[in-house]
Amino acid sequence: GVTRLLLTRIPFFKEIIVSSFSCDSCSWSNTEIQSAGRIQEQGVRYTLAVTSRQDMNREVVKTDCASARIPELDFEIPAFSQKGVLTTIEGIIDRAVAGLEQDQPARRATDKEVARKIDEFIGKLRQLKEVNSPFTFILDDPSGNSFVENPQAPQRDEALLVTHYRRSPQQSAMLGLEGEEVDARPPDAAEDLRDEVLQFNTNCPECNAPASTNMKLVQIPHFKEVIIMATNCDSCGHRTNEVKSGGAIEPQGTRITLRITDPSDMTRDILKSETCSVEIPELEFELGMGALGGKFTTLEGLLKDIRDLVEKNPFTLGDSSTPSRTGKLQEFIGKLQDVKGKAQAHFIMDDPAGNSYLQNVYAPEEDPELSVQRYERTFEQNEELGLNDMRTEGYEPEPAPGR
Repeated sequence: GVTRLLLTRIPFFKEIIVSSFSCDSCSWSNTEIQSAGRIQEQGVRYTLAVTSRQDMNREVVKTDCASARIPELDFEIPAFSQKGVLTTIEGIIDRAVAGLEQDQPARRATDKEVARKIDEFIGKLRQLKEVNSPFTFILDDPSGNSFVENPQAPQRDEALLVTHYRRSPQQSAMLGLEGEEVDARPPDAAEDLRDEVLQFNTNCPECNAPASTNMKLVQIPHFKEVIIMATNCDSCGHRTNEVKSGGAIEPQGTRITLRITDPSDMTRDILKSETCSVEIPELEFELGMGALGGKFTTLEGLLKDIRDLVEKNPFTLGDSSTPSRTGKLQEFIGKLQDVKGKAQAHFIMDDPAGNSYLQNVYAPEEDPELSVQRYERTFEQNEELGLNDMRTEGYEPEPAPGR
C-alpha cells in the first residue's frame, strides 16, 4: 500500500501531521494524526455541552494519549486504546460503535446476555448522534496536544470550556517525561506558583458580561515579588490590569525622587502600589493615595494614565466644567506633554507602605538622577494602613487560671 503524509495547521491551534494509508488489494484504509510539536507544558481538558446537530460536526484532534468521556452514559475511551485521529464528535461516536460491534458475532455465540447489553449500549450511542437530549463530551489529554473546534473563534464559545492543568506524576510517567526518582520529590508550591498563570472567572466592570482574570506572580529585579492581574472582556473589548504587592508592608515608608533630564527616562519601569501618591512639583500636581490603583508600567505609561484621568473626568473637561477650570486643565495637559518630551522636572513617589518601585537603569550601581529615602511613618499614616490596631505578637488569649 501507500502511506501519504501531510503537514497542516489547524486554525487557532497548532501544526499536526496527518498520515493516510490505503491498500489497493483489499481496499483497507486508515488515517492517523501525530502532533508536529512537542509535548506541552500543561495538560488540557475540553468540556463541550452538545446541544444541536451542528455540535456533532465540530472538528476534534484526539491524540493516542487522550481519553474521551460521555458522563451521561458512563462511557469512556481510555488513553492509548486508539490511534490519534482527526475527526468530528460524530466520528468519535461512530468509531466507538464500530469497535463495540467488531466482536459481537462471537459474543452472541458464547455469551448472549453480554451481547444483549452491548447491543443496548450501542443503541444509546447511536441515539446520541440525533441529539434528542443534550449531553457532555469531555476530551482529556495530559500531553496538551488534543483539540476541539471553536466555530466562533477567536470569540469565546459559551458551550466549550477549556481547562489547562498541571500533569500528575503518574501522567508524566505515562508520557515518558519523568522517572520514579523525580516523582518521589515533593513539588515546591512556591515555584509552581511562579511558573503558572492562574485564571478565575469574574464579571466585566464595563458591561457586566462574564470575563476571566489572569493572575501571575512576577519577580521584579532588585526589588520584590508582585502579583499582576489582567482582565480582558470578549464582549466589549474592555481591558484592565492591576498590581498587588506580593510581600508584607515594609518597616519604613519610601520616598523616591527622579530628576527627569532625558526622554529616555520615560522608558523606566514603575511599580505604583495602591498606597503610593505621586507629585510633580514643577506642575504643582499631586495624585493622592489610591488614585489609579496599583500599576506596573513605565513612566510614560503612568503619565499617560494621569492625562486620561484628567481628560475623561466629566466634571473637569466635560459639559459641567467652567471655562476658567477648562483653561487651567488644558494648560496642565500641555505642560504634562512637555514633561514627556523635553522639559526637565522632578517625579516623586511617596509610599508609606514601602511597596513602590522605580527602575534604576544603572543597577546594581547608584543612579545619579534617582534618590530613595526611607522614613519612619507617622501615626496618621499607620492609621490609614491599619497598622495601629494590628497585633502580630502576643495576640493569643491567655489561658484561664485553673481552679
